[in-house]
Amino acid sequence: MSIPTILDRFPTPPCARLLELDILEAKPDEGLVKIAFTARPEFCNAAGNVQGGFLTAMLDDCMGPAILIASDAQVFPSTIDLNVQFLAPAKPGMLIGAGRVVQLGRTIGFVEAELVDAAGTTVARARASVRLTALSRAVA
Repeated sequence: MSIPTILDRFPTPPCARLLELDILEAKPDEGLVKIAFTARPEFCNAAGNVQGGFLTAMLDDCMGPAILIASDAQVFPSTIDLNVQFLAPAKPGMLIGAGRVVQLGRTIGFVEAELVDAAGTTVARARASVRLTALSRAVA
């Protein structure tokens, strides 16, 4: 049930399909995107919680689309620095991510994201620095 965005012009990456990425809201002028993900039981560690690497991938898949949508797909972000904070255990099921562009320069951008569970509890958040490359050069 994704809403239409500039990203519809491109194939969905396999990693985003694995996470069942579904864009719920996009505000290009504000650099904001809201995305639903499905955390599968196969994503869980021995304690029954979603493993941190999957949560990190979800956060990353909020920040990248936020930049693509805000830039009208003119630039492609490559993560150069990523800091993640895990705040609460995440159980399998739907997780909602929000990505926000903090600042875009000519070659570097700053973004942040947050993931919440069905109860509205923040389970993880991230901040990243990204290198910005013209999309025409980044995607062959």
